[in-house]
Amino acid sequence: MNDFDRRRSGASVAEAAGELERGRVHFARRAWADAHGALARADRAVPLGRADLERLADSAYLIGREDDYLAALERAHRACLDADEPVRAARCAFWIGLCLAFRGDGGPATGWFGRARRLLDRAGRDCAERGYLLLPAAEQQLVAAAGAAAHATATQAAEIGERFEDADLIACARHLQGRALLQQGQVEAGLSLLDEAMVAVAAGELSPVMTGLVYCSVIDACQQVYALDRARDWTEALARWCADQAQLVSFTGTCLVHRAEIMAMHGAWSDAIAEARRACAGSPGEPPAEAFYQEGEVHRLRGAVQAAEKAYRNASERGFEPQPGLALLRLAEGRIDAAAAAIRRAAAATGDALDRTRLLPACVEIMLAAGEVAEARRACGELEEIAAAHDIGVLRAMAAQAAGSVALAEGDAAAALRTLGDAVEAWREVEAPYPAARTRELIGRACRAMGDDEGAALELAAAAAAFERLGAVPDRDRVAALVEGGAPARRGGLTPRELEVLRLVAAGKTNKAIAAELGLSGKTIDRHVSNIFDKLDVHSRAAATAYAYEHKLI
Repeated sequence: MNDFDRRRSGASVAEAAGELERGRVHFARRAWADAHGALARADRAVPLGRADLERLADSAYLIGREDDYLAALERAHRACLDADEPVRAARCAFWIGLCLAFRGDGGPATGWFGRARRLLDRAGRDCAERGYLLLPAAEQQLVAAAGAAAHATATQAAEIGERFEDADLIACARHLQGRALLQQGQVEAGLSLLDEAMVAVAAGELSPVMTGLVYCSVIDACQQVYALDRARDWTEALARWCADQAQLVSFTGTCLVHRAEIMAMHGAWSDAIAEARRACAGSPGEPPAEAFYQEGEVHRLRGAVQAAEKAYRNASERGFEPQPGLALLRLAEGRIDAAAAAIRRAAAATGDALDRTRLLPACVEIMLAAGEVAEARRACGELEEIAAAHDIGVLRAMAAQAAGSVALAEGDAAAALRTLGDAVEAWREVEAPYPAARTRELIGRACRAMGDDEGAALELAAAAAAFERLGAVPDRDRVAALVEGGAPARRGGLTPRELEVLRLVAAGKTNKAIAAELGLSGKTIDRHVSNIFDKLDVHSRAAATAYAYEHKLI
């Protein structure tokens, strides 16, 4: 090497040392993109050591560059092996496996977890890393609805974390314990453990990657059990954490999706769509499917059918189940058979009780529209059983609303009123204006059925005003039609679809012709006609036609 080459080599080493120091400073300041850039430049000049490779990996993950994260971690893993540090190599293998598992690469993930276990067995000593390898096992048990087993596994992991004073391991294990208790119906105990895990998160005691992971998982768990206040509080905390790191990319999309869900529940629909779109626009890779679903929900409630259809399809293409939203969209389009088939399929494929609560209210609504009152009653009964097993206010409100709608369809307006009053109060407590308005609409219908037209007018007016404020055009129009259409008592207790069928029967159309005109199956029309006969206490089409004219239904 000549003098020039030696000077150039010395300058390169000095530049690399400067970049390395800058990278470490940026990492400490949580300027993740700057840290990644500086560390990557230093690495190109002089290969990084194990600790700096881990910094390079973490900064890559936090700016959404998962492939770079995995590549850097694999190099760190090999560096640990070369240095005869099997325990540290096992920790790298754990994080690689976890990332692959999150991406849905189950086989490679299992391989890396297996490698980590063999390394620990070779090391032959107790260590925190043995606790880390229990975390994916607990997660798999939760997915399999084995809550008791998941709790035992997570408890073992937490004990190891405490023994080695590993804050990341303790917090992650605690939150898994909490989720396991939630799955078993022990809501307050489960939420208490989630809160305990979040104390360490909020205090900044965890690594950045683990902080984001626990934030998102805890918020998901809170939303699953309808702990809306906690979900809102932790989402706001997550938003602040993200905002404090201007260069953070990972977790920001998830945060926006959570914010969109909460905004939609509280009636801020325009803001919810804006947040969902921000989540999609800001994603470094594939936009989050949940964001499209949330956008579809708001479009559906506003009556924007084509926009809702597109959003649900975008969610489905990305692997997200578009039910019950898509089934309810089909119901709004009058495609009742399609709606019923979709919700039945989704319910049959869903085993977890809390996951089913997202489908059962829609199942009740769709089956009532289809004239399948017995099936609606069964779905309502299941929802009531789940609500009774879990001490969750929102679940009780959902069950009470469903029970009221079924009782009303069965002609028992008094029973409907007894449950609907509790439901509307519960919706008000959690500041959920849309379901509260739907419940008040049902109360108005029940009042009318009992002859209290003044009470009905008040309830329907309140529902209509709420729908107007929200921009729920289909609901607003339905209430207006209900007001103009007269009391259910004067309509023989018929549903809007049954009234439509009755008018076509009175026009002399056959069931086959009615099915073709309404785009429904012949079986569905047969069922509607049978229900009409039962409700009107008539035995022929001629008698039903006479009733329609006598009561001015046509």
